Amino acid sequence: MTDAPIRVLLVDDHAMLRAGFRTILETQPDISVVGEASTGREAMAQAAALRPDVITMDVQMPDMDGIEATRRLVADPDLTASIAIVTTFDRDDYLYQALDAGASGFLLKNAGADDLIAAVRALAIGDGMLAPEVTRRVLARFAGAGNGAGDEGRTATTAPAPAKDTVPTADASPGIPALVEPFTEREAEVLVLLADARSNAEIAAALYIGEATVKTHVSRILQKLGARDRVQAVVLAHRHGLA
Repeated sequence: MTDAPIRVLLVDDHAMLRAGFRTILETQPDISVVGEASTGREAMAQAAALRPDVITMDVQMPDMDGIEATRRLVADPDLTASIAIVTTFDRDDYLYQALDAGASGFLLKNAGADDLIAAVRALAIGDGMLAPEVTRRVLARFAGAGNGAGDEGRTATTAPAPAKDTVPTADASPGIPALVEPFTEREAEVLVLLADARSNAEIAAALYIGEATVKTHVSRILQKLGARDRVQAVVLAHRHGLA
């Protein structure tokens, strides 16, 4: 993490909730709330003007909802902010739409202060953050979609690694691009552990390699999948049937 504070834009149509988030985040010396917005359109304007590192985004808002705002912000090549959807509603449709739109995190508004702070820090360094209660549903959904309903309960740790030098196709999942180039055997091993929500330190320990090496492999995996962060890499991997 650099010495500059993480710049955060808060987007929610409830002023009291934004005030609460601001209070929580600004207790941290490495986080600065640089702006607020109450609609999706305001969020787009504020993001363009303020260039935040992280955006916390509500879903249900007037003028433009948070899912559509996320989709447009992620599609803008001039903006690099990572977006965390923060919603009251623990609904699968919101979750999957948010991930499809390019969100890097998904939290419920009943999450603790520490969870919000951790999410902002994770997104700021290119990691993703899913609420623990929704992570299993995400993995089960995409694993089931790629391998049949009978495999829905399979965990990522038991999934077979893709064969070396094998390039998956996008035929079974429209909109999912084929890999730029195939994974190496080690990258495939790292990907399976990523899909099990392992940290870099845990991956390094499991594979008996250094954390710096893990970071290199993760970077290459993101590049090959065309993913912005670890959450999207896991989603794409499950859709490809790779994890």
